[in-house]
Amino acid sequence: MNWRGLVTTVAVCGMLLVGAPVGAAPPADDVRDRLEAVPDLTVVGERPTEAGFRLFDLTFTQPADHRNPAAGQFQQRLTLLHRDLARPTVLYTSGYGLPEKTTRTEPTRLVDGNQVSLEHRFFTPSRPDPADWGDLDIWQAATDQHRVISALRAVYDEQWITTGASKGGMTAVYHRRFYPDDVDGTVAYVAPNDVDNDQDRYDEFLAGVGTDPACRAALTAVQREALVRRDELVAKFQAYADSEGLTFDRIIGDIDRGFEMTVIDTPFAFWQYRGQDDCAQVPATTASTDEIYAFFDQTTEFRFYTDQGIEPYAPYYYQAGTQLGWPHVSDEPLADLLHNRELSQPRNLVSRDIPMRFKPGTMHQVDTWVRSRGSELMFVNGERDPWSAEPFELGPGTRDSFSYLVPGANHGAKIEGLPADQRAEAEQTLRRWAEVEAPATRSAVLDAEPLQRHPR
Repeated sequence: MNWRGLVTTVAVCGMLLVGAPVGAAPPADDVRDRLEAVPDLTVVGERPTEAGFRLFDLTFTQPADHRNPAAGQFQQRLTLLHRDLARPTVLYTSGYGLPEKTTRTEPTRLVDGNQVSLEHRFFTPSRPDPADWGDLDIWQAATDQHRVISALRAVYDEQWITTGASKGGMTAVYHRRFYPDDVDGTVAYVAPNDVDNDQDRYDEFLAGVGTDPACRAALTAVQREALVRRDELVAKFQAYADSEGLTFDRIIGDIDRGFEMTVIDTPFAFWQYRGQDDCAQVPATTASTDEIYAFFDQTTEFRFYTDQGIEPYAPYYYQAGTQLGWPHVSDEPLADLLHNRELSQPRNLVSRDIPMRFKPGTMHQVDTWVRSRGSELMFVNGERDPWSAEPFELGPGTRDSFSYLVPGANHGAKIEGLPADQRAEAEQTLRRWAEVEAPATRSAVLDAEPLQRHPR
């Protein structure tokens, strides 16, 4: 976002918008007054943002347990990027915490609408205190969204679209499964659908991803070399951890486990965030230890597999280990060099004082709904994104829904990366759901949202 206080004219989706100076007198029928009248909604403040928009920080009072509202409450964080009461509204969730920077998602730009960004329950600070982790499930989170949308319809009564990428896309689909009539359409980007947690396609995908088998072989070779040089690389990791005050004893266990997790995760992370164009940057086995360390740090990030790196994602790992399922990638090519096996199971990545029990069948119920009764759903996946190995698939009962695969794309796949005819179809569909017309001319893409990490 550009933080401007002067009167400025900008092109947004082909339309000219004139923004008022920050601090100017609000109109008589001010949107802030309307927001403050919404039950359970608190206007925390307003921040400067780009011309033509107003940015509000909000909280919404939610029951910790929607089945037992008397059991306690928590404040769920959200932001509102207000465009115009006469425009459609897009509700976006990352499936994690609120992004530090509020940016317009692709659907928001395409419909030139308002945007509500909602933090997922149990990601701090949107967590009940005390926290009963049994209240973290897909129905509770869907009901959070349902209550927010229902409340804000008093202010924004035009069409509503939900969207999210990765776990945010999953979250958007789960909301529609329980509350299918809340909104007029859903765009889910790079959202995995782990229907049967015991039958994964990730090994098969990673064995054939990309156009160059030599790249895949080089990734395995540098993994093995890193494990051979374990002592040198762990020493560098320890020096870094000491300098940053990072620890390993609360969750991951010890630095050796954190090191092995980083090495094991690298091919998945390489194709998730990087890709074919970066194959030349995979170090040879003869590279220096510094070069090998830098490659793993840039690709997977050593910090992530420390207590401090894992802890913010504890709600995701809890959900993966209780309902969502998780990707199983074989560590067999490295087995003779590993000290630990099956490290990537969620139980290893959540504090042991939080009880977890996997409930098989939850994702099958969602998958069945998508195939048999889902409607106004759009799935956008990346051809080379490992998470797209197990996508949502449309069925004979799915209505007015579409699935696209963006050629060559990774976990950042967007509608704008589709071939021209598919892109036009997807944009037209989204605008039809939102009941808006396409702009006369296509403008440059503004405020592209950052690629959200989806941990494995």
